[in-house]
Amino acid sequence: MERPELPLPQLHAFVVLAEELHFGRAAARLGIAQPPLSQQIRRLEDKVGYALFSREPGHIGLTAAGRELLPAARLALTHLAQGLTAAREVGSGKAGHLRIGFAASLALTVLPSLLRTFRERFPAVNLDIQEMTTTPQLAALRERTIDIGLLREPPAHDAELGFQTVLTEPFVAVLPASHPLAAQRAVQVDQLADCPFVLLPRAVGPPLYDQIADLCIAAGFTPQVTQYAVEWQTVCALVGTGLGVSLAPESIRRIRLKGVAFRRIEPDTVHTRVAVAWRKNDPNPLVPGILAALNQDPPDRTATRTSPS
Repeated sequence: MERPELPLPQLHAFVVLAEELHFGRAAARLGIAQPPLSQQIRRLEDKVGYALFSREPGHIGLTAAGRELLPAARLALTHLAQGLTAAREVGSGKAGHLRIGFAASLALTVLPSLLRTFRERFPAVNLDIQEMTTTPQLAALRERTIDIGLLREPPAHDAELGFQTVLTEPFVAVLPASHPLAAQRAVQVDQLADCPFVLLPRAVGPPLYDQIADLCIAAGFTPQVTQYAVEWQTVCALVGTGLGVSLAPESIRRIRLKGVAFRRIEPDTVHTRVAVAWRKNDPNPLVPGILAALNQDPPDRTATRTSPS
């Protein structure tokens, strides 16, 4: 198909003149004199190869060619105006596409309030939410398959990625409801020394796994992990079946599963961090927008304890 070369001023002049059917009024709407308007129409007619307007003394009308061109000309100008508006909204960070990775447990804490705030401020943004653990999130950020990550225990330093802590929370013991320790309001970590453990594999979040292992080592034992699961909900479900115990971030107690008890631990000396992660110098204007949403309406910096369950 031949690509038409129609200057926009000519197309605009044609549409306005077709609406006014009067050179004086059309020129006034366009903010130009009548002679330049007549020149633009003549040049457009030269490109079409046929007259677009019939000209008679005291009267101007559209020819058959003009009537055929008018709907397409209006549509072209409308699409261009819409495209310019969309481009400006994307460029300003008011619209576009944002891909967010999040750790499953954060659906219980940070994610809902963040998404509500962001949707209120940026309703035209298309969000793509992907559930993934910490290590895959870091890889996805570097590979540019997500734009923002919500994860636990980010690396201390990273040349390519930026991190901002949005929440800290202590650990709790996750026990079968029938376990003798579930009768206590608090569990000493060393009381778990002889219990089999259910944990996330270290590969999905090495810093978090090491924090849990260090809690146990500080209490005088190395956790004997007999079962792994890649999501905290699965960990809790397996604990509920009696396969073992676990240590988990406190927000995990919001997972309500029959047969599972959550108890605070002593000593309560280690807290886990939840952070937002992004690529440094990312040109996507939506990235600073979501960071601003977190800064303006942050979640509680420390998780609030709830009653034992």
